[in-house]
Amino acid sequence: MNIVLIEPEIPQNTGNIVRTCSITGANLFLVRPLGFELDDKHYRRAGLDYHDFASVTVVDSFDELYEKNKDKVFYFATTKGQKNYAEVSYPEDCFIVFGKESFGIRESLLKQHYDHCIRIPMKHDRRSLNLSNSVAIILYEALRQHGFAGLEEKGHLTGRKD
Repeated sequence: MNIVLIEPEIPQNTGNIVRTCSITGANLFLVRPLGFELDDKHYRRAGLDYHDFASVTVVDSFDELYEKNKDKVFYFATTKGQKNYAEVSYPEDCFIVFGKESFGIRESLLKQHYDHCIRIPMKHDRRSLNLSNSVAIILYEALRQHGFAGLEEKGHLTGRKD
């Protein structure tokens, strides 16, 4: 799975998403401009020690990423989408695209790919969920569809004293 953040603005959100991608094996693509530096303490702190285990690639533009991967399926997470995120099938190598926190994905891009726009259901008078929560919700649905392949499904007690 591939997660794409177009122009992320809040370092803590992106750090949380790094952690989510690390524990799921998803690749993360960050599209410039970023609203923070990759050495930002809030970004590093939110990702804890998972940065070394995550596949994070920074690209200059969404168009560049799309052109290199136009043979793949792209889904666009947006409150403007007509399809419920749980009603679509996610190929293992698909790209799930999210917009920046203050604005989402630009409408011209959504219009080009409207048949691949998905949304998380919510009350009609609310704006949106937190970006890192949205990524986790949709990514885990995509992984569920593939039987959580490669992920440990059962936990175990460590014997650690409380």
